[in-house]
Amino acid sequence: MSVVESQAVAFRQLEERLGALGGVSISTDPSDLEACSADVYSRGTACLAVVRPGSAAQLAAAVRCIVDAGYGVLPRGGGLTYSSGYVSQAAPGVVVDTAALDRILDVNPDDMYVTVEAGATWKQIYEALRPHGLRLPCFGTFSGAAATVGGGLSNGALFFGTARYGTVADSLLGLEVALADGTLVQTGQGAFHGVKRPAYRTYGPDLSGPFVHDCGFLGVKTKATFRVIRAPQHTGYASFAFPGIEAACAALSEVARAEVVEEAYVFDPQSTRGSFAGVDVQRALRAIAGAARGESSVLRGLGSAAKLAWGGARGVALDAYSLHVVAAARGPQALREDLARCQEIAARHDGIELPDVVPRGARASLFPPLNDVLLATGERWVALNAKVPHSEVLEVHRAVEAVLTELAEPLAAAGVRTKRMFIALSNHSFSYEPAFMWADEWLPIHRRVAEPKFLARLSEPRRNAAATEIIGVARERLVREFARLGAASNQIGRLYPYGESLAPTTRRLLQQIKRAVDPSGLMNPGVLGLKDGD
Repeated sequence: MSVVESQAVAFRQLEERLGALGGVSISTDPSDLEACSADVYSRGTACLAVVRPGSAAQLAAAVRCIVDAGYGVLPRGGGLTYSSGYVSQAAPGVVVDTAALDRILDVNPDDMYVTVEAGATWKQIYEALRPHGLRLPCFGTFSGAAATVGGGLSNGALFFGTARYGTVADSLLGLEVALADGTLVQTGQGAFHGVKRPAYRTYGPDLSGPFVHDCGFLGVKTKATFRVIRAPQHTGYASFAFPGIEAACAALSEVARAEVVEEAYVFDPQSTRGSFAGVDVQRALRAIAGAARGESSVLRGLGSAAKLAWGGARGVALDAYSLHVVAAARGPQALREDLARCQEIAARHDGIELPDVVPRGARASLFPPLNDVLLATGERWVALNAKVPHSEVLEVHRAVEAVLTELAEPLAAAGVRTKRMFIALSNHSFSYEPAFMWADEWLPIHRRVAEPKFLARLSEPRRNAAATEIIGVARERLVREFARLGAASNQIGRLYPYGESLAPTTRRLLQQIKRAVDPSGLMNPGVLGLKDGD
């Protein structure tokens, strides 16, 4: 029997074992395999099958069957990664898709927690909690209509609520995880005998931690419990333009440290201009001026006057870095005070107030259809991220600018544009996110998740090999710069050099944990920048 024939027999035996489990969907449809062997940025080695279990027990059993057969397990949530989180370039594996594990298991308003399956989306959780007047502290990402709990906890999901509450993992109380041998393990208080309500995380060593932001390196998440908060009743918005990046970032840092907003982020000039296309900014500024003249607070009035003076001297400065904030509070007076604090900070850094269309729009339609996987022109985009303390963001920015300046000519020749975004991450750090935009053929997920009516308005670009090559070079250069400067990243996947950046003793500890829970090394092999056998 040839090698190919032997492999075919082995895979048929695996299919039979998986089929015998019951309740496990097994797909070998070519279009499904293609879609689950690519993410938002790149294609990988074609997977052999896509397995969709209907329960945690079935998932755990399926994982054991796959590992026993000698195949890699590739855990997949919503599929929206752009760093090859489940896309392998190595030997073909089997994708374990958690889409069918999407139930909201327990909403507990008395003890302030929610338990969900790993395939549930952030939108599902938001809608399940809303009738109870509750919310997750950090309650998801822009892509929350499809992005899942398992994927978010594996990849460091953040945005809505992040300036005050950090990432979604910062509200985690406990997990259920399927290990490579088919064992289901619990972490947090839910792991103890006699526990009825898993409302506490660290009774002893924090065993949830190793499975958080691990990209499925140690196991497949099946269930999670989060603490919840009462949803704020009052929300307000503000936007400001600044004469330069230093002023904008200084204002963002100060707003974050003041802990007065739930979201705070800075756009570069290109994004600022695009965000205000079609907005009558002059008229809006006149309205802001009228409001400033009627201010009862001397401080707010002075702040508005300072902003108007700068605006009068420079005109409507949309070719600027812009700061956008969302404040949320229990009462109207507290909200006014938080927004006044933002205005005061912006004024001290030469900011002028802009119409609040950006932050208001982001909150007006939470978790919209995923048309934003493409630009309105049909172009693709991909981002990178570096997590740094406030004092280091400009150093990282300068390093990025040096690389992009060096590569400016080939990037422009391939039709690649760039932009930058800065996001406040809790009160102590920044997420710095440069992005690339270019015309190129779409990947399967672009067609799968965007609305058909949206795609029908677009023309798919032709393949752009030059852009693929130069963006690959730029991404590799930038993640090396991030590593050199000691920046952290989320959504690590197979892109960031996490493994080689670790201190040797920490790396050995991680590998010891890996060998304990995955001795064959078949749980998402090669992820986290750790080569098989490391």
